[in-house]
Amino acid sequence: MTRPRITLDVFSDYVCPFCYLEAPELDALAERFGGAVAIRWRAFELRPEPEPTLDPDGDYLHDVWERAVYPMAAERGMTLRLPRLQPRSRLAHEASAWARTQDAVRPGADSAMRTALFRGFFEESLDLADPEALVHVAQTLDLDGQALREALAQGDFRQQVRADQQTARQLGIGGVPGLRFSLDGEHAGVLEGAQPRRQLFLAVERLLDAMR
Repeated sequence: MTRPRITLDVFSDYVCPFCYLEAPELDALAERFGGAVAIRWRAFELRPEPEPTLDPDGDYLHDVWERAVYPMAAERGMTLRLPRLQPRSRLAHEASAWARTQDAVRPGADSAMRTALFRGFFEESLDLADPEALVHVAQTLDLDGQALREALAQGDFRQQVRADQQTARQLGIGGVPGLRFSLDGEHAGVLEGAQPRRQLFLAVERLLDAMR
């Protein structure tokens, strides 16, 4: 099987609505270009400790949602609700990294976990900082909840999450979603913010043209 020459690293956070809103656009990109592009979701914790989390009842969040989130959700045919809480997201990133290791046991575990975490938070106010809530998500996906519980308690994937964060900083990515394109392993550009699929398609088409 030919290895994709274009890689798209998606730096995202589970508390960022625009990252969730970008998911269907990235699905469309994968469908359009098939094996030509490898999409890798990477961790980016917007508010790591000790930085304070946002006030779920504050004016800032309500303004952003009314002005940008709800209109984009309607445009992309998605249902989002302003969560009742604003948890830290590191454990959710660790759970996602763990799910990636389960693909051999449960094909698609990585994608299923990512979707469940986004949907759980933005539709049901799932507490992403609660290990038992994350274990429950894993169990609903027919994954080994006890194995995830142990991995979170031991911090098995903590360094991997931190490494993703450091990579994003080195690339100059300050907001999410941060989309880093690579061609044959070489940096080929970054887009920040939720992009329409046309913009994503154009970015990939330019790289494909450069390969010819």
